[in-house]
Amino acid sequence: MEEGTVYSQHVAQSADAWAIIHEKFGDAVSAFDPNETMPFFEVLDLSQWQKIALFMRDHPKLKFNYMACLSGVDYPAEEKVGIVCNLESLGVLNHRIAVKLKCSRTGGSIPSVACVWHTANWHEREAYDMYGMTFTGHPDMRRILCPDDWEGFPLLKDYKVQESYHGVKVPY
Repeated sequence: MEEGTVYSQHVAQSADAWAIIHEKFGDAVSAFDPNETMPFFEVLDLSQWQKIALFMRDHPKLKFNYMACLSGVDYPAEEKVGIVCNLESLGVLNHRIAVKLKCSRTGGSIPSVACVWHTANWHEREAYDMYGMTFTGHPDMRRILCPDDWEGFPLLKDYKVQESYHGVKVPY
């Protein structure tokens, strides 16, 4: 974050929230990105994600009490997959921020925050089902959209649709 830069009110609120998080967790989080659409930072030390999430939810100047969305992302050039969590202090402080996390594209894992925000439960399952990363500590880590015996992860950019499923032609 550059000193002396003037941001819109909502980006300034997000920057203030990031500063509190950065003060507590230091190098575990990236620099703040003042993206006007959705300001964000990345969790660089995945082992700290649950602690960061609890801190963001419970700190009196943060109160990120609502996970509006958790979206999976494929980064094939980096050999990573990840998630973007859109968090809000809904009806309390009325600020918002996005948090990005990345893990290995093959066998990667991110700590679950379903115990912090209950909406993460099904969102994490969907990200697993579509991208293949698992969420350690998740209470019910299984597919949610595809059948349990489906091959592969359909939203990976290099996904090849199977030709048939249990003898039925798969349209594509």
